[in-house]
Amino acid sequence: MRAIRDGNRASEVIARLRALFSKKEATVESVDLNDATREVIALCSDDLQRNRVILRRECDNDLRLVAGDRIQLQQVIFNLVRNASDAMSGVEDRPRVLGIRTDRGEGDCVRLTVQDTGVGITQQEMERLFDAFYATKSDGMGMGLSVSRSIIANHNGLLWATPNDGPGATFSFSITCAAKSSKSEDSYALRFFDPILATG
Repeated sequence: MRAIRDGNRASEVIARLRALFSKKEATVESVDLNDATREVIALCSDDLQRNRVILRRECDNDLRLVAGDRIQLQQVIFNLVRNASDAMSGVEDRPRVLGIRTDRGEGDCVRLTVQDTGVGITQQEMERLFDAFYATKSDGMGMGLSVSRSIIANHNGLLWATPNDGPGATFSFSITCAAKSSKSEDSYALRFFDPILATG
């Protein structure tokens, strides 16, 4: 049953990403980022355990819903979690801690943050981090962060990265809360453009 569930979820991800690249309208719904994050963690739990990652999750229980494509937002969360885990794969001199936090951002926004204790980001990498086809991993395609930033941009949000004061890096995105009126939500549509061009 778990394999079937994960297979169906992967099929949904592929379908939504195809919509992204073909500039079709996305599926828009009210999304609880806490629930979306829990589902991503469940999907990644085996890989995190194999990589000896200590997961620390802090969820704001009063978090407001956001309007958007649930699967595409989960794809962003998945990319950030996977990147954080990969950044710690060679760390042996300290615990491999991955922190995921949701809270209220500035203004009428919700923020999700993924923090790791990995190798960190150099200034040179920071300048090109979200460029298409730029990879910091030897086996990476350099598309994950570029596509992620495009998805968040098309949810009228921002995705950014900062080096930690100590080891590792922090990636965050912030998106606007869903309109309280159902009519407003029904009339809201996300229109996508080429993610390769949306890397600024």
